[in-house]
Amino acid sequence: MPVTRAAEAETHEMHGTRFTSYIRPGMGSAELCVWQTQVPAGLKGMPHKVLREEAFVIIAGVVTLTIDGQPEELRVGDAALAPAGSTINLENNGTETATLLVTVPVGFQGELLDGTVINPPWAS
Repeated sequence: MPVTRAAEAETHEMHGTRFTSYIRPGMGSAELCVWQTQVPAGLKGMPHKVLREEAFVIIAGVVTLTIDGQPEELRVGDAALAPAGSTINLENNGTETATLLVTVPVGFQGELLDGTVINPPWAS
C-alpha cells in the first residue's frame, strides 16, 4: 500500500507558494494527485489557466480564489472547483498563512498568461 508519511512528503516552491505533494504518479497513483498548498499572508498570486479540473478545500486561513474573473472569499471548510480551461488566481489578503488541500487528475498542467505551460512537479 503506497503511504506518504508527513516527514517524507516532497515540498516545492513556486511563485511564493509552497506545495507539499502527497499523492502523485511518481508515488504510484494512476488517476489522482493530492497536495497541500500554503499561501503566505499578502500573496497576490499568479493568474494562470488550469488545463484539467482542480478542486480546493480550505483547511486554515482565508483566501480569495478568482475563477474566470469571479472572486470568492473562501474560509476554513469551504471548497471550490475550477473547471478545466478556466483562468484562476489565488490570493491571501489576510495576516496569516492559508493552507489548502488540492486535488487534480493525473496529467494536470497549468498555463501562465504568457502561454508558458507548467507541469508541476508536485503532480508528476
